[in-house]
Amino acid sequence: MFKFITHRPLWVNIVAGLLLAIGLFLLFLLSLNLITHHGKAGTVPSVTGKKYEEARKILRKAGFDVEIQDSIYVDTLKPETVIKQIPDADEVVKSSRTIYLIISRAVPPVVEMPNLVGYSFRNAEMVLKNMDLKIRDTIFKPDFAKNAVLEQLYNGAPIAPGAKLRKGSAITLVLGDGVGEREFSVPIITRMQFCDVKGKLEASGIVIGAIIADADVKDTCSAWIYKQNPERFDDEKKINKIRTGQTIDVWLQVDKPAKKDTTQTEEPQQPQ
Repeated sequence: MFKFITHRPLWVNIVAGLLLAIGLFLLFLLSLNLITHHGKAGTVPSVTGKKYEEARKILRKAGFDVEIQDSIYVDTLKPETVIKQIPDADEVVKSSRTIYLIISRAVPPVVEMPNLVGYSFRNAEMVLKNMDLKIRDTIFKPDFAKNAVLEQLYNGAPIAPGAKLRKGSAITLVLGDGVGEREFSVPIITRMQFCDVKGKLEASGIVIGAIIADADVKDTCSAWIYKQNPERFDDEKKINKIRTGQTIDVWLQVDKPAKKDTTQTEEPQQPQ
């Protein structure tokens, strides 16, 4: 074998080696084209919104392999519906390329019920939305904390924090209406200074509403109340009632108002 090589001139061996190298390189290129399907491409069909089995058949028929990349729960979609495809529809890619699909889950995942008691309705709504839970209904009951969550219910029964729920479950929230159950007569707060009245009203659960001060009032705290709404008596001279959580509007002036001389007017009374 070596005699065959050594008995030929050197230039012949060099030319033969070059020809062999070129032949091997061309063979490699041809095999590479076959392996990678060079020059063979196809347009990816749109399968978003279709059921997985239908999408798989369409893609396989077009010459593509199919794999499920992920599954996500979406309560507005039927199970095993294609949510997204990678590459996107109408892209031109090599034949036999793998198309990855993201589909909707058939069974919703489980989450833990949060503790929403004490939250405002807006915050509770955001927490439920972030956990893929819904609000079924809202029920109001007398309570001074307006729109605060007092109870959380599932299927009409209280549900404890940490209880297991499927995503998409609907929760009913019991909220405070801002008005308590305690009812009493509207106090007379005219001819009293604002700061003296404010603390006593708040201690009784009554909120100061609108504050209308005369132009010359510089210090609201020491200003005198000369008008209130609601007043002690209604148009039929009956005593008005108020509940905790409701408001009283006040009008302020610098000087202490004169005492009204009327048979229906009582001496100033502080909130009980």
